[in-house]
Formats: sequence, C-alpha cells, structure tokens
Amino acid sequence: MSVEIQKQIKSAFLLFVAMTLLTGIIYPLVVTGLAKLLFPWQANGSLIEHGGQKLGSALIGQAFSDPKYFWGRPSATSPFPYNATASSGSNSGLTNPEYLTLVKSRITHLSQNSSPTALIPLDLITASASGLDPDISPEAARFQVARIAQERGLPEASLNLMIEKAIKLRAYEILGDPRVNVLQLNLILDNRITGTSK
Repeated sequence: MSVEIQKQIKSAFLLFVAMTLLTGIIYPLVVTGLAKLLFPWQANGSLIEHGGQKLGSALIGQAFSDPKYFWGRPSATSPFPYNATASSGSNSGLTNPEYLTLVKSRITHLSQNSSPTALIPLDLITASASGLDPDISPEAARFQVARIAQERGLPEASLNLMIEKAIKLRAYEILGDPRVNVLQLNLILDNRITGTSK
C-alpha cells in the first residue's frame, strides 16, 4: 500500500472520528443543555403535573370516552388510541369503504350524544396525520358543551367560559389555528388546574 493511500485513509478516519464527536456527541449535548436551560418545560416533554403527579403531556392526546369529559380527535394508532410508539394517520382516502364506515360510526356516536341538528366539527370525526393530536378546535369543544352540562349538572355558560379561557391563539397571529388542549380543558373542568393563558 502506497504512502499516499495510507495518508488518505488516516485523514478519512480522523475526519470520521472528528465528525462523530462533533455531530454525535458535542452538538446534541449542547443543544439539549441549552433547551433544558432556556425551555425546561418543553425540553422535558411538556408534562402536565398536579399535586406532584404527572397527568400527561400537552403534546400527546389521551383517550377520553366518559361523557362527562371533553373528547379529543379520533386516533388512528394501534393497538390502542394515542399510542406514541405507533404514530400514524389512517392513510385512507375519502372513497375508501372501510374509512367511510368508520367515519359514519363516529358521526352516529356523536349524534347520540348531542343535539340532532348540531353540525359535527370535522376534527371530531377524522384522525390527525399523527394520530396523536392533543388539541381540538374551539368549535369541537363547544359542540360537546350540551352533553357535558347535562352529565355534570353545570350551566352551559360556565363550560363555554372554561373553553374561552383555554383557547390558545395562533402563534404570532398567523401560524396555525385557534385550538384547545383536551387534557388541560378536562383538568380545568375537574378544577385540577386553572385556565391556561392565551
């Protein structure tokens, strides 16, 4: 093997080691350290706690099926809803017969728990692309007010006020849509946390 080839192999190996240290160890440690320093809540998973107990993440939806709670978007993950290790949408088109049957069953279920003339918001019958969406539209929250008011014996005006306090507005007034975090709204409903800021 010539001296020139040995020099090239040595240079390539040293570059490989240097880049591995830089991009595989140093850079992740610096970014993680800065994130934990500057954004500790987000860097630690945006976990919602009450009384020292972790109740869930503001970033991953949870399955609520009890009629006295607000329900989130349907989840397409398996083997159980909001499975963070199996994040995915249904990948079914609007003409897929199985998908249409699933959507119709969701509409039927929601119609049984609301006013028969109320229009059902789209985000209550379709799963998100990730299947983990923790938020619903304010309209989807308001759609559920009559059911929850009846189940809990609360005035609808009180529930609507809770929703208004929990609405998160668009980032920088242009990015995204107004939304409500379902877990946080249900915790407000149970008086376990106070209303979130806009």
